[in-house]
Amino acid sequence: MGKKVGTLIKEARTAKGYTQEQLAKKVKGASAADIGKAERGEKELTQEQLKAIAKATGVTQKSLLDAAKDSASAKKTTSAKKTTASKSSSGTSMKLSAAEKKLVELYRAADADTKKDAVALLKGEKKSSIIGDIFGGKSGLNDIIGNLIKDVGKDKDK
Repeated sequence: MGKKVGTLIKEARTAKGYTQEQLAKKVKGASAADIGKAERGEKELTQEQLKAIAKATGVTQKSLLDAAKDSASAKKTTSAKKTTASKSSSGTSMKLSAAEKKLVELYRAADADTKKDAVALLKGEKKSSIIGDIFGGKSGLNDIIGNLIKDVGKDKDK
């Protein structure tokens, strides 16, 4: 997903050397407070206002309108499952199921050797029996990890 519309407005405004008040004077029906709220993501501007901002700052209308559309659709998107947003290593946004979130929490709490073994397991470089080795055969923990891995697999099948 691209930048948020508020970030684009602020970057375009400051690149032109405008204050919020100066930009607001160029946008019909917008005050300096409205510009500030839009930059912080607290207010959605109309398409006409976004077009006026684009014209005044020299950015493309498409970039602002696309960012506004992405922002609006992200607010409308809901999921029946409990999920959490996360950034992947490529910088794109993705959703994590509750089971995946738990795996991330366990991974973050692990020591370096455990992390290395867990990555090897997930890459398929080691057999699944490593779960017992990783967690030292702690009572019940193997079952929990096994169930989490099964849950992650079920989530991907859907």
